Amino acid sequence: SIEMDLLHSNGVLIIQHLQRDYRAYQDFLNFMSHVGDPRNIFSIYFPLWFQLNQGVGTKMIWVAVIGDWFNLIFKWILFGHRPYWWVQETMIYPNQSSPCLEQFPITCETGPGSPSGHAMGSSCVWYVMVTAALSYTVRWKDKSAVTLHRLTWSFLWSIFWIIQISVCISRVFIATHFPHQVVLGVFAGILVAEAFEHTSAIQTASLRMYIKTNLFLFIFALGFYLSLKLLDIDLLWSVPKAKKWCANPDWINIDTTPFAGLVRNLGALFGLGLGINSEMFITSCKGKNSCKISFRILCIAASLATLQLYNFVKIPTHTEYLFYILSFCKSAAMPLTVVALVPYCVHSLMRTSEKKLN
Repeated sequence: SIEMDLLHSNGVLIIQHLQRDYRAYQDFLNFMSHVGDPRNIFSIYFPLWFQLNQGVGTKMIWVAVIGDWFNLIFKWILFGHRPYWWVQETMIYPNQSSPCLEQFPITCETGPGSPSGHAMGSSCVWYVMVTAALSYTVRWKDKSAVTLHRLTWSFLWSIFWIIQISVCISRVFIATHFPHQVVLGVFAGILVAEAFEHTSAIQTASLRMYIKTNLFLFIFALGFYLSLKLLDIDLLWSVPKAKKWCANPDWINIDTTPFAGLVRNLGALFGLGLGINSEMFITSCKGKNSCKISFRILCIAASLATLQLYNFVKIPTHTEYLFYILSFCKSAAMPLTVVALVPYCVHSLMRTSEKKLN
């Protein structure tokens, strides 16, 4: 439509302004784009929070998975273009004088652009972290504590918005999103996170509940995709555009395709359910050692170190279906490691040390 073309063209002007006037901040903006990467939720934020507060860690995974699932459905419904290919195909510019937008190694994402998955994932997870931190200070009753709570409230929400604005600017700067797409992503993420503030059932969910949720999310997404495909509507329309207009073919990554994100999230949710309902979790995280600060610190350090090793595991991309299967397994292994394997190993080592001392 004309209105959308005007919105896109104004967005292109903003991108050009950022790329011209904020060149000195390129490294910082690229870093903030990585900060907003939904994959950091599973490898950094979740291991930290789960060992500090299991309820918050559990909620974080649910919020991240459901939020990213809604992001996928919204992208399929909204058919949002990305700037780096839109400027090459639009007819809004006279005499084929398309603006020149610089691309970066993290520009060429292959899914539709609206709403921004990075902005949505970042806002929903940081919302969970900020509200969790404030839930401790809100209990303070005396006057000085109330003042401290207000100062903490202002400080944490200021940090929240600084991070979200920085992530949004970074995604616009690298020409992978229009401004309205990142704004939509931020507020959609907040809505998802706020919905889970009032959903306590996830804390006591059984393995069967996790499996049922996984099946529902997968069947709904696949059914939605196949139903529209029968109507000759290709929901993977953005992939050829990304491959055609990306400045460097090596920047195209199968990991950014819509189904790759779906499989990754379903694996993470399944791994969480498997871990929480395992005997190893009950033995370690529900035992007497779980209250010790040393136990939690060791679990955090071991979890973060172990998950970094997963980055060295490269999944073969020559066969698409094999990639999805192995991606699911790798994603399931990460929360299972944090929830069950690492705490159980730390618990066993501490128990062995105690026996030797006795």
